[in-house]
Order: sequence, then C-alpha cells, then structure tokens
Amino acid sequence: MDSAITTKGQATIPKAIREHLKLKPGDRVKFFVHPNGSVVLLPKLPASALRGMLKSSRRGVTVEMMNDAVAEGAIAASPRRKRR
Repeated sequence: MDSAITTKGQATIPKAIREHLKLKPGDRVKFFVHPNGSVVLLPKLPASALRGMLKSSRRGVTVEMMNDAVAEGAIAASPRRKRR
C-alpha cells in the first residue's frame, strides 16, 4: 500500500491500515524510528484505554492502610539510637 505526501507533508493512511489499527477521525498516532531506518506507526491510546486490562483479585487499599504502611516505613527507616 502506498500514500502520496502532500506539499504540507501530510499523507493519508490507507483504509486497510486504519481499519486494522481501529483508527477513527481525530485519533492520534505515534511514529517510532528504528536504528535500521524502518518506521512503525502505532495508535496513541488514552490512559482510559488501559482500564480493566489487568485483573486483580485483591481489594482496594484504604487510606488507613496507606497511612499505616507509611508509618511502618518511617519507623523502619529511622536511625536507631544506641544506649550508653
């Protein structure tokens, strides 16, 4: 598949590629240039697209649990005084 470059430096992504990458008008893409000179085009996904990709059987962490962990870490990291 080919595409011509316009005077503005723009090119049309062929329909088959747009469909394969599930690109819609307004979507953004990223270009990666490899050391061998080849170029890869990938869709730029919003962070919201990552939601739900990982399954977790753990429950959420509460603020209290976070505070306890911070306190435990502070105690463990504090220098211990030697008694004379």
